[in-house]
Amino acid sequence: MNKIFPQGDGNDSAAGAKALPGGEAGCGLLCCSRRCACLSAFLLLLLVTLAALIALVTILGLPPRTPGAQTCVTLTNRTGFLCHDRRSCIPASRVCDGVRTCAHGEDEDEAMCRDMPQSLPSFLVARCGDPSSWIYSDQKCDGANNCGDCSDELSPVTACPPCGPGWWRCPSTVFGYCGCIPRSLCRDLVQHCSDWSDEYSCPGP
Repeated sequence: MNKIFPQGDGNDSAAGAKALPGGEAGCGLLCCSRRCACLSAFLLLLLVTLAALIALVTILGLPPRTPGAQTCVTLTNRTGFLCHDRRSCIPASRVCDGVRTCAHGEDEDEAMCRDMPQSLPSFLVARCGDPSSWIYSDQKCDGANNCGDCSDELSPVTACPPCGPGWWRCPSTVFGYCGCIPRSLCRDLVQHCSDWSDEYSCPGP
C-alpha cells in the first residue's frame, strides 16, 4: 500500500526563506529598516552641507589671515611695522599716530594703541635715560634729540654709529641735536657747535 504524506501549503517553506526579526521576511541588508533609512538620509544631508561649504569657500575664498604685529626694515634702514599685506613696511613712528597708513588700518588698531607704550609691540619702543620716557625705535640714533636729554643719541644709554655723511660731529649747542649736527648748518655764520667747528672746520654740505 502506498503511504500518502499530507501536503501543506506550498508557501510555508518556499525556497527555505527565513523570517527576519520584525516580520520583514526576505529583506536585504541595505536600508531594510526604518532606522537604516533615517541614517542614510542624515548622511546624505551631511554630504550636501559639506559640498555647499566647499563651494562657498571656493567662490568667496578663505578669510584673510590676521597675523600678529611683525617688524621689518624700512628703505631708510630703520625699524618698521609690517602691514598685513606683508609688502608695506611703514616707519615705527607712523604707528598709532592717528593716521591709517596701512591699507587696512592695522597700524591704528584700537587694542595696540589703547595704552601706549605698554600696548605697543616691544620692537616699536625705545626707552630714554629717564625710564618713564620713551620714543619710537626708529627715532633712536637719528641725530635728533628726541628724548630731550640726548640719551637716544649718546652713550651710555645708546650706542649709535658715527655721524652719517650728511652730518658733522661736534658737541652741539642746539637743543634739537646731540653729538652731530646736519652739515647744512655749517658755514652759515651761526654757532651750532660749542667749539665753533661748524664754522671753521666743517666743509659744509
